[in-house]
Amino acid sequence: MGKLWLYGLDASPPTRACLLTLKALELPFEYVQVNLFASEHLTEDYMKKNPQHTVPMLQDNESYMWDSHAIMAYLVRKYAATDELYPRDLLQRAKVDQRLHFESGVIFEGALRRITRPLLFYGANTIEQAKVDHVDEVYNFVETFLEGQDYIAGDHLTIADFSVVSTITSIGVYLELDTAKYPKIAAWLERLKELPYYEEANGKGAKQFVDLLKSKNFTIVA
Repeated sequence: MGKLWLYGLDASPPTRACLLTLKALELPFEYVQVNLFASEHLTEDYMKKNPQHTVPMLQDNESYMWDSHAIMAYLVRKYAATDELYPRDLLQRAKVDQRLHFESGVIFEGALRRITRPLLFYGANTIEQAKVDHVDEVYNFVETFLEGQDYIAGDHLTIADFSVVSTITSIGVYLELDTAKYPKIAAWLERLKELPYYEEANGKGAKQFVDLLKSKNFTIVA
């Protein structure tokens, strides 16, 4: 096995998804914190390794890759003893892939990033109600996904759960999850919190994210 490094930021949901995967696989790795607010991701060395200058970035020996979804799938395919976290069965894998694409396009980009980026980097202090409404739409979709099953993509834990939980535990800063309205999501969250590595890999960073955004004292406008 090669040596692994994960470059990231605790508050970053995609970083946390990769941390959950590494911990679930019990892989030894070195975690390198990248301070985006100090532009450490824009150094010449970092951009040579990752031209998109994003976090997380995985280094496996002398190979580099980015995008949390690609990293998680790679780790399971290369290092896992079984395919449970990312099934080889084509139909089961397609379901996991669909959830990963949903997380990337609908939750992270569609709901989380388009609210968060202006607040963190462009001095915005208001959020349009329509964007908050989209967060509620995300909750509706995820509640539907959990109908008749305990996990996001079926009856057992997969990397889709790691991806979705990293963002679901972040968007609550804009619209807190109504556990009475969304009991399946609430139960799923409690299920994941029972994982022995959950708090270290996701809980701690999710709290940092929420506290950071709350410090911006934003308001929601019609």
